[in-house]
Amino acid sequence: MNRARIVTLLCLLSSLSVLAQDAGVPLIARELLFGNPERTRPTISPSGEQLAWLAPDEKNVLQVWVRPVAGKDAVCVTADKKRGIRSYSWSEDSKSILYGQDQDGDENFHLFQVELASKNVRDLTPWQGVRASLLSSSPKQPNVILVTANVRDRKSMDVWRISLDTGAAVLDTQNPGDVNGWGVDAQLLVRVAIAATQDGGTELRVRESVKAPWKALITVGLEEIVEFVDFTEDGRSIIITSSINADTVRLLEKSLKSGAERVLAFSDKSDVGDVIGYPTRHGVRAAEVDVDGRMSWTPVEPSMKGDLEVLKKAIAGDWRVASMDASDTKWIISETSDQSPMRFWMFDRKSKKTELLFTAQPKLEGLPLAQMKPVSIPARDGLVLPGYLSLPPGKDAKALPMVLLVHGGPWGRDTWGHNSTAQWLANRGYAVLQVNFRSSTGYGKKFLNAGNRQWGLAMHDDLLDAVAWAVGQGIADPKKVAIMGGSYGGYATLAGLAFTPDTFACGVDIVGPSNIFTLLATVPPYWAAFRRQLVSRIGDPENPQDKDMLTKASPLFSAHRIKAPLMIGQGANDPRVKQAESEQIIAAMEKNGLPVTYVLYPDEGHGFARPENRIDFNARAEGFLAKCLGGRAEPLPKEGKIAGSTAQVKVVAAKKP
Repeated sequence: MNRARIVTLLCLLSSLSVLAQDAGVPLIARELLFGNPERTRPTISPSGEQLAWLAPDEKNVLQVWVRPVAGKDAVCVTADKKRGIRSYSWSEDSKSILYGQDQDGDENFHLFQVELASKNVRDLTPWQGVRASLLSSSPKQPNVILVTANVRDRKSMDVWRISLDTGAAVLDTQNPGDVNGWGVDAQLLVRVAIAATQDGGTELRVRESVKAPWKALITVGLEEIVEFVDFTEDGRSIIITSSINADTVRLLEKSLKSGAERVLAFSDKSDVGDVIGYPTRHGVRAAEVDVDGRMSWTPVEPSMKGDLEVLKKAIAGDWRVASMDASDTKWIISETSDQSPMRFWMFDRKSKKTELLFTAQPKLEGLPLAQMKPVSIPARDGLVLPGYLSLPPGKDAKALPMVLLVHGGPWGRDTWGHNSTAQWLANRGYAVLQVNFRSSTGYGKKFLNAGNRQWGLAMHDDLLDAVAWAVGQGIADPKKVAIMGGSYGGYATLAGLAFTPDTFACGVDIVGPSNIFTLLATVPPYWAAFRRQLVSRIGDPENPQDKDMLTKASPLFSAHRIKAPLMIGQGANDPRVKQAESEQIIAAMEKNGLPVTYVLYPDEGHGFARPENRIDFNARAEGFLAKCLGGRAEPLPKEGKIAGSTAQVKVVAAKKP
């Protein structure tokens, strides 16, 4: 019997063993986990009289629906044809809905206005090849919004003032070329500019009025974290998060005249994250930090203490304030929890009562969802890596097949709560390990900066140390560990298979870069200022001293070392990680006679927004993982693809010896 037949037989036996172990746990349909939610992202109008949310129409496309708070019948107010609407907001006068939409994932978003009375739709930013996004609005000027858009120069986001009555757009503030963020005061005036310095640091500039010159208020190097949060209502101070004179990021109020600072919130273990502001004025009332892997809220203003205590008792999961009415009496709260789908609540601040509005995916209620457990993993150099472990329900944590699920960014992080991908993999029989490796945000500047210029080096070592920890704890079978992720997680997948080919049994890469040189050469034009930070944190392709480091860190140049099965998913219109990033490593593997499965979606970008494509790719991925690791799989339809999917599949077979 040849080696291929032996491997096939072993995989079959392993799969039968897993199925036997999971006989009492139902297979959760992919449609329930990755299909459109029944309803999600509710908001309350500033008037407090109407509710809006996202829900699919009869063609399964996400639209905005609106109904009176006291009513039952909702009306669909948008008519997107294909991709579905993913974010929206109310106008200050409660008469319109504003939403963004791009073309097949190209991220050149246009901002649209829907007048609720007439249902007329207006493209407020009808410029071709331009990316626009809502910056700010004010109840003091309810018919005006500020929008950022790269109309004048594709590399620079200027601020435009747009009338909601007429649609007329006027250039408000011109970008000098190095600004990648703006701050707006209570008078709807742009008075803060967040700029990238030549060395990749940050400069926070302010001005007293729109006619006054810009002045540098704070200038820091790459090693510090400084972000603008808001103005105070009087416009005399700003609220920022800052790591200056500390390791973790603190919430500060800083006087523009004297420079004096007041600490509003901090933790010596994690950065200040989310905040709670006001519905009609500027300022911050509460702040959130990570405590043992969970969200914890602390009042900035004493008046918030009672509200926070009520919500902590009423809501078991981690929560955020998603929306407020103008009177500040009705809040909508979004709740995330590991063993239940997303839930949304109405909180009445007068009565201090919470009422469940709805659950995003009610068909998941009562199903055996996996517990997500915060864990701490020691890295080889002594750094402690926070992470999360999800185990298959009904299974002992002993020598399980495991998926190392790597987050994107890399300047982001995994968090506790409902995670469809983790639940899906755990339900299929895998331990799922998510690790916040160095470069992840939320754990202070030392942790963040430990990842500078460490792609394929210490950042990759952290992932290997996480696998070693899981094996050492007896959780994972060392011969059955897969690596999977999107964006940077896709890069980590390619790096894992190319740099450490004996560690992983297989890998699933979603829109991951394979060549750092081409990645940095093809970033979107509006990332011109941000690119300085990318180069400083990753390495400079134009610096001869960095060339060898970046070559070694690019999986493309080690593609010949890959020997484990690989699956790649890509959106053809991805503006961040171009289609060539996937196809060049596929070509290299094909040249070397190495097997790879490639799935291209011509109507997607950086990730898969359409549920048909999302379900289709995950269907293929779970079949792929089942063959490699022996887990369970819900089969693809007889047609070979999910109905409505645009998948284009290429399978490169291994050359016969």
